[in-house]
Amino acid sequence: MGKIKGFMEYDRMKEPVIDPKKRVKNYNEFTLAPKTEELQEQGARCMDCGVPFCHSGCPLGNLIPDFNDAVYKNEWERALTILHSTNNFPEFTGRLCPAPCEEACVLGIVNPPVSIELIEKYIVERGFNEGWIQPEPPETRTGKTVAIVGSGPAGLAAAQQLNRAGHTVTVFERDNKIGGLLRYGIPDFKMEKKVIDRRLEILEAEGIQFQCNVEIGKTITAEALENEYDAVVLATGATIKRQMPIPGADLEGVVQAMDFLPHNNKAVDGQHDRDAKFLAKDRNVVVIGGGDTGSDCIGTSNRHGAKSVTNFEILPKPADSRTEEHPWPYWPFKLKTSSSHEEGSHREWSILTKEFIGDEKGHVKGLKTVEVQWKKIPGERPQLIEKEDSEKEWPCDLALLALGFTGPEKSLPEQFGLTFDERGNIKGENDYQTNKKSIFTAGDCRRGQSLIVWAISEGREAAHQVDSYLMGTSTLPQKNKAGDLVAV
Repeated sequence: MGKIKGFMEYDRMKEPVIDPKKRVKNYNEFTLAPKTEELQEQGARCMDCGVPFCHSGCPLGNLIPDFNDAVYKNEWERALTILHSTNNFPEFTGRLCPAPCEEACVLGIVNPPVSIELIEKYIVERGFNEGWIQPEPPETRTGKTVAIVGSGPAGLAAAQQLNRAGHTVTVFERDNKIGGLLRYGIPDFKMEKKVIDRRLEILEAEGIQFQCNVEIGKTITAEALENEYDAVVLATGATIKRQMPIPGADLEGVVQAMDFLPHNNKAVDGQHDRDAKFLAKDRNVVVIGGGDTGSDCIGTSNRHGAKSVTNFEILPKPADSRTEEHPWPYWPFKLKTSSSHEEGSHREWSILTKEFIGDEKGHVKGLKTVEVQWKKIPGERPQLIEKEDSEKEWPCDLALLALGFTGPEKSLPEQFGLTFDERGNIKGENDYQTNKKSIFTAGDCRRGQSLIVWAISEGREAAHQVDSYLMGTSTLPQKNKAGDLVAV
């Protein structure tokens, strides 16, 4: 801790942004870098709290007070070293993480918490700008080979850790470019893809091999992969989209968010022209689902030039601040207004879609909803009750289903002969090992749909276990187990 009363002297700072009316004209990131002195002041807000609960709030166990202190003292390269010691890709989390660390910040009990995510982002950006982030290939190779299936944050984190342990690592990706949902699920206005590409240059220079357009079971068999490599890590994500089995769900214009967003990202990347069925221009768009993916659909629709954008959420409108149901330092379910919401949308809570209405050509033209309420029963899940006489019809030319994922695709793990847990995820024990000793699993395909910070954590933890399996022991780091406190 650098400044004893810093938290009393400085207010929390929000990252400056370009005005919504200007930024919706393109897909570029719209944040503006604060001055160095302003970031130092934000680092000075980190107080001498005794027990830094931000550690347990962060699934990676980031050493937050340490890098805050280094920033305050203008020791940016030391801050970068501290940050990279627990987080392989702070440029991803600094842009995309919902920052559970900030909700666990001790200062946040009485004042706005420390701007941890903001500081994290500009530590790593300073590192790239100054040329401090350089490839770190291993000095020696172990002779062991590892195949990683999936190139999202879990797969990439596992790859970098195992490569640094000296193993020869190959990452297989069925899409045409590396990155998983980082590449094709996150809009460019939240993270431009050059951010991924500059990190990939580092990973390739460290000796990691990448193979795109390779689908296990088609391009290469699971058996061949298992026989060729000493260990396999499945980091394929949770990619089965949640369906909406109601009348009219098969109408043209009812589109899954994770078809809509990847199509747009590839169009922004110049890979293809936009298909009219994925275009929101001049349409009444209804986004069903109030999470981050729904928000991304709103921002993308506004950039297309939608006539209107309405967002439905089946849950009640959250409180503006933490409630007794979610005490500090746990994650609070409170109202979140994203940058996309600020760009223009109408939001509805406690609403359930009952039917999509089509025109004579089979295209959606509207939908019917009812209002709902949630009855809380002690010891049981809340019960959904539809309100009588609350049916309403809404104009809709494009319905985007941002309902999340139900789990990983089953075909690949079945080819390996793996078992599943009660939630349908690939069963990986605490050591991330499946029912086959040489096959490990990490990320959303093991734990279910979750956060990017959890994916990186899982990849790092799985790498430690794979290294131990191959070598008998491992010097790769493990996270602070107090990180399990996070309830998201």
